Amino acid sequence: MSANLLVELFTEELPPKALNLLAEAFAQGISDGLVAGGLVNADAARHVYATPRRLAVKITGVLARGSDRSETKKLMPSKVAFGADGKATMALRKRLEKEGYAADTDIDRIIERKMEGKEEFAFHTQIVQGQSLQVALQASIENAIAKLPIPKVMSYQLADGATTVHFVRPAHGLIALHGKDVVPVEILGLKAGRSTRGHRFQGVRDIEIATADAYEDALAAHGKVIAGFAQRRDDILAQLQQRASEAGANLGAEADYAALLDEVTALVEMPAVYAGAFEAEYLTVPQECLVLTMRANQKYFPLFDTAGKLTNRFLIVSNMQLAAPKNIVEGNQRVIRPRLADARFFFETDKKVRLEERVPELAKIVYHNKLGSQLERTMRVQKLAGVIARAIGADAALAERAAWLAKADLLTNMVGEFPELQGTMGRYYALNDGESAEIAGAVEAHYRPRFAGDELPQGSIACAVALADKLDTLAGLFNIGQNPTGDKDPFGLRRAALGVIRILVENQLSLSLINLMNEAFRPYANQAHTQLREFFIVRMRSYFSDRGYTANEVEAVMSRNPVEISPIPKQLEAVRAFAAIPEASSLAAANKRIANILRQAESKGEALLCNADLSALRDPIEIALFEALQIAIQTANPLFEARDFSGYLKTFASLKSPVDLFFDKVMVMVEDKKLRENRLALLMDMQTAMNRFADLSKLAA
Repeated sequence: MSANLLVELFTEELPPKALNLLAEAFAQGISDGLVAGGLVNADAARHVYATPRRLAVKITGVLARGSDRSETKKLMPSKVAFGADGKATMALRKRLEKEGYAADTDIDRIIERKMEGKEEFAFHTQIVQGQSLQVALQASIENAIAKLPIPKVMSYQLADGATTVHFVRPAHGLIALHGKDVVPVEILGLKAGRSTRGHRFQGVRDIEIATADAYEDALAAHGKVIAGFAQRRDDILAQLQQRASEAGANLGAEADYAALLDEVTALVEMPAVYAGAFEAEYLTVPQECLVLTMRANQKYFPLFDTAGKLTNRFLIVSNMQLAAPKNIVEGNQRVIRPRLADARFFFETDKKVRLEERVPELAKIVYHNKLGSQLERTMRVQKLAGVIARAIGADAALAERAAWLAKADLLTNMVGEFPELQGTMGRYYALNDGESAEIAGAVEAHYRPRFAGDELPQGSIACAVALADKLDTLAGLFNIGQNPTGDKDPFGLRRAALGVIRILVENQLSLSLINLMNEAFRPYANQAHTQLREFFIVRMRSYFSDRGYTANEVEAVMSRNPVEISPIPKQLEAVRAFAAIPEASSLAAANKRIANILRQAESKGEALLCNADLSALRDPIEIALFEALQIAIQTANPLFEARDFSGYLKTFASLKSPVDLFFDKVMVMVEDKKLRENRLALLMDMQTAMNRFADLSKLAA
């Protein structure tokens, strides 16, 4: 008989940032155990519940006992199991005793002899009874709890004063209901029942759950608890949006408050949203500071006007639904004022010292014990930013000035209190000091992109400083052997390399990556160009694969070791367009064949030269190929210079017939040395022309 199964573990308040992950892992662990025990199908519907004080799951269609199954074991070779007289040996009888059979069991009834390969073996087949739900669920819960991704395990004693258990938080209740019946399992010193607790202040303390299917409704009606995390999140968001709309405001960009929404969902069981306000005078402080303190410290949702400017209003997500929430609102308004006052004090105090006056103090901040202070790093970045600015036709003096000021805000009170505002506060202070908007913008943007999908620095000055900052980080740390290993990347070097790639590619900066690395390594004696180059290649392969290009397309371009990477997206599109034409497969195969012939010839000591001599060629077929190649090159080269990479590759489609005929009729490795050299040269010319920016042979892989 099958019925829906409910398991709930009731605890003290769980860590909010880990709640959803814990709930999913708890549900998955129990479900996997029941599937393995044959008590439920792998595709059975599963409802996961998570509140600040409970982890729960309801699984549909769970059997009370698993089905019996036939299990066949290979015991031993027949020559060991049976003597020359065909009777069972002592070895076989002892093995069967271990399987639970009596000494006088009829061997012929339970043993089957079958060939496996070239040898015969004795097999034993028996019916294994299906597990009971109690046994399977007990093991499943134990396994699920043991494997929970708990941020920090607590140890606490049970009521007996002697038993110590380990869990994320003290657990106080366990429900295990199969339909209407309690499944008698135990965990963390708790025996399963059907009783849970409602909202800490507004719900019924003890709630009896009649059946597994009654769980959600009983908690909502009597416990004042919305059990489902997603349902509670949706409810909070709807209330927030309604309150914001009533105030003629909005919550800002969804990406900016999504993490906070998840966190407050994990803090409340029956949410209510209330509106609060603070004095408008605090709006003289940069809004990033106020937003950060409201979101990070107070868990409030600040409200913005239609232009994206912060208003003096905010929303509170409370765990108390009250008809008159005056005390809650006033209490929160009282709490926020000191925070805002601190932010204003920090801002006004910081403005009294110019950024440029702070720069020498960077000498007191260690960047890395093998790479010097932040001041030494600033000097390296400043010089490199100037070099990059000149290379892209930007004002080197502005780039160097921005790089000189970029780290100075690390010494301000505001960044000391809110490290997340590095760069952001630098821009405000630079503008306050009278620096140009271009310099101030570069001070802020030089950290970008901070994470995957983050916006890029805009403008040549900002790009120069951002590239210099990331390249100095990479060169310095590779220089001292701090390369990322496995999953470990404590200095964020993968993120820095991806940032360099994105800035060059997405801002279409025509810079040589090799030259950039050379300049970045210039201050160091022990250089690791090759390692860093390989590191960039791996990151580029991943970056372009993530943009939807196939492994063969990416390999075709990356195998040419591109120096300038900004054209790569166009080159990849060209490779994709070429692969779609009818001639592509034949020409890709021909390129692969050419590469093999040239490689074998070189291994035999042949001198591989370019520029085949027409007068040295004899066969009309190879002469026709030579002439067709020259015509194609003359047409293709102007297209390449114009960066029409697709047109460039498609030009060589005209070579399909002469190439096919050449390989069908002409022998390359002939005895005549001059003829052999020129036929090899003709292949070299073809390979050079057709694979100028992409190895087309990779498309034949």
